Amino acid sequence: MAEITGKHDSGKFGRVKKPNLSMLQIINMSMGFLGIQMAFGLQNGNASRILANFGADVHELSWFWLVAPVTGLIVQPIIGHMGDNTWSPLGRRKPYFLIGAVLCAIGLVMLPNAASATQMMAANVLLLAVIFLAMMDASINVAMEPFRALVGDMLPKHQGTIGFSVQTILIGIGAVIGSYLPDWLTQLGVSNVAAEGFVADNVIYSFYVGAGFLLLTIIYTIITTKEYSPEEFAAFEGGKEIAPPSKFMDIFKDFSNIPPQMKRLGIVQFFSWFALFTMWVFTTSALATHHFGLSPDDTHSKAFNDAGDLTGKLFGMYNLWAIPFAFILTPLAKWIGKKQTHALALAFGGTGLILMYFIKNTDLLWISMIGLGFAWASILAMPYAMLIEMIPQKKMGVYMGIFNFFIVIPQIINGLFGGPIVSSVFGKMAIDYVVVGGICMLLGAILTLIFIRSEDETPKEIEEEIQQVHF
Repeated sequence: MAEITGKHDSGKFGRVKKPNLSMLQIINMSMGFLGIQMAFGLQNGNASRILANFGADVHELSWFWLVAPVTGLIVQPIIGHMGDNTWSPLGRRKPYFLIGAVLCAIGLVMLPNAASATQMMAANVLLLAVIFLAMMDASINVAMEPFRALVGDMLPKHQGTIGFSVQTILIGIGAVIGSYLPDWLTQLGVSNVAAEGFVADNVIYSFYVGAGFLLLTIIYTIITTKEYSPEEFAAFEGGKEIAPPSKFMDIFKDFSNIPPQMKRLGIVQFFSWFALFTMWVFTTSALATHHFGLSPDDTHSKAFNDAGDLTGKLFGMYNLWAIPFAFILTPLAKWIGKKQTHALALAFGGTGLILMYFIKNTDLLWISMIGLGFAWASILAMPYAMLIEMIPQKKMGVYMGIFNFFIVIPQIINGLFGGPIVSSVFGKMAIDYVVVGGICMLLGAILTLIFIRSEDETPKEIEEEIQQVHF
């Protein structure tokens, strides 16, 4: 870790410079995100399939998927607040990486085995599956939120876009591996068909691999990354005394004082994540009915499981495309601006979702994934790169957690009403609702241009927004 003592910024605020980190240091501190996203990719590509295998109807899927955003709504602000006030021998954020990784690994092992566990426990299989899914989601959120805050902790603000772009690249690699694993195992001879009410072996073994990989990458980040001490953070804040730990109830005060730019970004996030949730929940059913010609009630046949494998491959493709897009985000943002880059990416993503309706040949669906890859790369980087400019250092964790509200609330709304809409309005033809998701992402692109403030604000204006959340 670079030393910070003795080098003072000659700028207006007289703060000690936060040193630039090397590319290797940035990669090391974000490596755990690769494992987290591998787990997330396994969940996104297979949760609907697993729940359908256990007997869930298409109109119920979005209700079961509510587990993820609800746990995120509760967990991330709390973990962010706790991280802001944690100073342990292990570090500030790293204890939460480790706890989240261990619990998530257990959830990964148990979720696809819910049917077997049900036989031993005489429990309802769907209920048990939802419990394991909730365990996975809660622990993913415990591990994920500190990684966002860590970028704000460790990097000077001018390296923020690079930091989140590196995270996006690692997220893409992890998600590609997680998304493709079931199909790769199928090609190696592992069965992708199981008895009714059970999950195929290719999915079960993929979750085992994901659990092991998650633990390894988290441990790597913990070993290779040294967090700054309270004294160093105080120096970054202009030599201020170390503030006493804030109270838990201060989370509500923090929420009432969120910066204006964060509110504007929240509007865009609403439409972006509404679209993503639609895609994650309903793609398997959309492919099964629209492209494979199956009945909406068919959730066990080999063709349905083939649609499930294809969903995983497509999700892997958009994550794969996100990797090269992540490399060009920083130069593109410097050329046309961060908000213009994000609007362009969302427009590509919305177009990609809509095209899934018109591309009937499954071999050509990769075309849609290009646009979604561009959107996903930007969604994972640009809003956060814009956000850290408006967050004071001592509130980095809690505000990253509160920002997650704008991600999970649209998912909760979609989860409550998406399934009934697909069932009653679209006659269980989920592809029509996927198109609705594409339209929402296009709206997000338009709103980005309308609501997000450009980077040509004066330093005084930026400092005034930061001061709104300094107490």
